[in-house]
Amino acid sequence: MAKAQETRIESDSMGEMEVPIEAYYGASTMRASLNFPISKLRLQPYFIQALSNIKGNAAKVNRDLGRLDPTLAGAIIQAATEVSQGKLNDHFIVDVFQTGSGTSTNTNANEVIANRANEIFSGSRDSKTIHPNDHVNMGQSSNDVIPSATHVAALLGIKRDLIPNLEKLNQSLQSKSRQFWDIVKTGRTHLQDATPIRLGQVFLGYSGQVERGISRLIHAENELSELAIGGTAVGTGINTHPEFASRLCVLISKDLGIIVSETTNHFQAQNSLDGIVEASGSLRTVATSLYKIANDIRWMGSGPRAGLSEISLPEVQPGSSIMPGKVNPVICKSPIQVCAQVIGNDTAITIGGQGGVFELNLMLPLIAHNLTQSIEILTNGSQIFTDKLVKDLKVNEEICAGYIEGSLAICTSLAPIIGYDRAAEIAHKAYESGKTVREIAIEENVLSKKELDKILDPVLMSKPSK
Repeated sequence: MAKAQETRIESDSMGEMEVPIEAYYGASTMRASLNFPISKLRLQPYFIQALSNIKGNAAKVNRDLGRLDPTLAGAIIQAATEVSQGKLNDHFIVDVFQTGSGTSTNTNANEVIANRANEIFSGSRDSKTIHPNDHVNMGQSSNDVIPSATHVAALLGIKRDLIPNLEKLNQSLQSKSRQFWDIVKTGRTHLQDATPIRLGQVFLGYSGQVERGISRLIHAENELSELAIGGTAVGTGINTHPEFASRLCVLISKDLGIIVSETTNHFQAQNSLDGIVEASGSLRTVATSLYKIANDIRWMGSGPRAGLSEISLPEVQPGSSIMPGKVNPVICKSPIQVCAQVIGNDTAITIGGQGGVFELNLMLPLIAHNLTQSIEILTNGSQIFTDKLVKDLKVNEEICAGYIEGSLAICTSLAPIIGYDRAAEIAHKAYESGKTVREIAIEENVLSKKELDKILDPVLMSKPSK
């Protein structure tokens, strides 16, 4: 028989609740946990770090403004720092799918920080000298804290992790572009043979996609840099000091190495989440680019005997439980699934952005979760794609050359000289006979061999003609 869990009594404005004896959260958090047993999903660590940083720096500002006793502020600051370091993440237990304002998560943070601060202050979390609402939440509302924490969390993830990993991917793609520059392969449009293209040009295109994705994320950072903090309940700033938000933003920026400022329009910042919707759109675009790159590489590496096999992908694990020796392009397929999830998250965020009703958006936790998850999985997906695939790609030169020689599309370079219809006729004859375009052109004395060698040079076909 399982041993009954030891509990203690905590109370909030609705009365008493039993909570696990080791828990730092209190009665309100326990109520929320019991009310929303939905998904077992929790908000991302970056979000908890951002939220606790806001709480700790809010205590500093309120202390400096003479609103909070310095001794109490010191305990709150220390407790919030510990939370920010991830030491108490297990005590954030509220499901993502909760009250739409995120009040339950804000309360969760207030209670954890208050109880830990009471321990620091008096040696016991049973001491209620430091109150979660009166002290930890001073000058704040869930309605301005949660969107602000979402912005800060997204900024941290984009700046510290996602952009650096995309920059590494871009560097690796550029390196492959240089390495493969002299390799000419068959281009493809509509999944049909097209004119030749340098493999280096293909990878240059991939690099350009990633490079522009980084630029879009930098723009997203600008959108996210304005915080709703200071607006409190509906944007008016009731119960907060006029200097609170501006001072707080200075401290957050200094602590986390990001640039944030108080919004110039609190009513816009709280009743809409347009900046987050735009940022999510940038993440979706990056995901769309990565999906295309991974899928192209998967196709070019198909085979090894019955596919394109223009490139060889690194072998990282067995591919089949029934077919011995089979190796699958798993490092392509994992990021592709990541990209699908990010695109789905963006749809949820877009719908969530429409949840602004009068002075409050009612889908804040959903939006925060999906945004930070997208950043996290794009970061990790792009990292493994770079480290476990792109860096070690190899080209099968003979196969690429063979496809070029057998391609019907090289007739394109004949068209300006002998006309479109005559070139098409040669292509049809080559297809029906199984011969190459070059062989048919020689048989029919279209041009001299020397002229054909020049005109059908695949390298010359990979750039504009004079």
